[in-house]
Formats: sequence, C-alpha cells, structure tokens
Amino acid sequence: MTETISKIEKGERINEEEALHLLQEEDFLVLGQLTQERLLKFHPPDKVSFCIDRNINYTNICESKCRFCAFYRLKEDSEAYVLSADDISEKVEEAASLGATQIMLQGGLNPDLKIEYYEHILKKIKDKFNVFIHSLSPPEICHISKVSRLSIKEVLVRLKDAGLDSLPGGGAEMLVDRVRHEISPNKINTEKWLAVMETAHAIGFESTATMMMGSIETAAERIEHLKKIRDLQDRTGGFRSFIPWTFSSGNTELGGKELSSIEYLRTLAVSRIYLDNVKNIQGSWVTQGKDIGQISLFFGANDLGSIMLEENVVKAAGAQNRITENEMVELIKRAGKNPVQRNTEYCVVKIY
Repeated sequence: MTETISKIEKGERINEEEALHLLQEEDFLVLGQLTQERLLKFHPPDKVSFCIDRNINYTNICESKCRFCAFYRLKEDSEAYVLSADDISEKVEEAASLGATQIMLQGGLNPDLKIEYYEHILKKIKDKFNVFIHSLSPPEICHISKVSRLSIKEVLVRLKDAGLDSLPGGGAEMLVDRVRHEISPNKINTEKWLAVMETAHAIGFESTATMMMGSIETAAERIEHLKKIRDLQDRTGGFRSFIPWTFSSGNTELGGKELSSIEYLRTLAVSRIYLDNVKNIQGSWVTQGKDIGQISLFFGANDLGSIMLEENVVKAAGAQNRITENEMVELIKRAGKNPVQRNTEYCVVKIY
C-alpha cells in the first residue's frame, strides 16, 4: 500500500479498491494520520465547528415501516401524531430563543400530508423567524411528489419558494439496493435518492449526504456508497458535508449487534480520504457518544454537527446522548482544538 499512501500524501484521488484495502487492512493509527493529509486540503487542523439547531419531527406516522426504525407509528396507533403549524412555530420560537440558527423538519411518510401542509409551515416559519430551514430528505420529497401528484422538480421549486433553504441527506442509509431491499423495502431506491439530490442541486439547493453503517452491509458496500456520493459531487458540487453515522439497534425490528467504535472510526477516516471533493466531514457524537465524537476529530472529522436541542428518531432506538453548548465547547477544547459555532452554510457565527 506504499503507492496508495504516496497518492494520499500528494493529494491525489484514490480508487475503490484502494479505499477498501484501507478500510479493511491499514493500521488504525496510520489511517488516522493519513486523514490529516486530506484535512489540510480544506481546513486548518486546529479548528472544529458545530451549530445549534432543533430537529422537529412533524409526524411519526409513516407508511415506509423501515426495519431499522423505532420511531415510526401506524396511523391507528395511540402514539401517532401530526404537529400543526402552530405547534411547530412554538418549537421554532423556543429554539431561536436558545440561539438556534438551523431548523430541521423531518418526519414519517404520512399519506395524509400533501405539499400544502409543508408550504404553510415553511412560510409561517420564515415570516416569523430568522432561521435557516434545512429540511425534508429525498424520501420525504418523493413522498410529497407522489401524494401531491407533482414532479420532483415541481415539489422542490414550490418548497423553495415557500422558504426551504437546503436538503438534509436523510434516507440514504446505504446507497446499495441489496441492503435497501432488506432494511427499508418500502423506501425509495438508490437511483431515486440520487435523482432528488441531483435535481435539487440543479435548481440551486445545497445539501448534505449521509451514510448509516452497521446494519447488514459489507465493507465493499460502504465503499460503493461513497463512490455514488463522490460521483454525484463531481457532477454537481452540491454536497456541503458528509455525515456517516452508526445504526442503533434498540427497539427496532432489524436488531442485531451494533458496529464497534473502532470500525466507525475506520470508516470515518476512509470517508475523509476517499471523498476528496467534499469539504466537511462530520463526526457523530449522537450515536457514538461524546468520547468517540472527540476522537473522531483525529480520524477525519472537522465538524461535530449540532448540539441538537431536540432529537427523537435516534433516541427512539436507544441512543440518548445529549450535549449543551458549553459541553461541546469544552469537548473540542480538551481535544486541543479551537471551537467555532457555524451556521448551516459553514459560515462562522461565534468564536470561543
């Protein structure tokens, strides 16, 4: 692997075979060291960013019934709900008062919610609050398209006009249809996820990309996922960040043994090296805990996401890590880094 290491040190692109070898065979500490070579291409090594946001889950009613999800409910379930525009407005107001710059609306694929529901909410938020709305993942966009009888582009244009600012990368899970068929057979396939993102980028949206690892995928399938992200980024340049996170098996139909933190860090490191066209790589303290979140800063992450004033989906599967702004700042400082609060577009809001 001397040739591969030389390519990384020179800033050259590696291929899928080399990425897989790094993931499976390279020495753990060497892998961490190699991420610093890539990190320097985009960022000073001592700066780590995070933002303050709120994830508002507007409904838990979902017809997708993904086997890895503990959050969804059927319409007839006693715990099923749909938030009104007023409910959501109250949550946004509270978040804004606590310093949030970003609002993420995420919910189930509820067959009763057409595009007018989302337009009303978006307009109400934008009329009242100065926040960035980073919301509605590709499966939600496709669902709105289906129930509203509109094209993907028509949905995106209307939501943009109503106040949507960018799209999160949710629903990617693993962009390999073999895996998707097993863990989320009723959700959109790989081609549709990528098509939504390409359409969104074409009309001026930026977005994030994600990967849920540790369900049933192979190491080679993780690299296949990364290839699809890198290829689309080559075409559009629309992904502002990549966020790999680990499957939490608690309370889910899928169950199974969860991925080790070492394997998470190895995959994070390879993501930084392989995705040479994505500027920001996010470490996941939410699923991995604060300590591993801190270590992720030495395996390719330059960002720790958000302090997340509210989060319910991962929490439903048993991962209940929480953090305050002060705790996040101290976490970064104890790693020998300088914490910076950012907004969704990675512009500096505050230096500590």
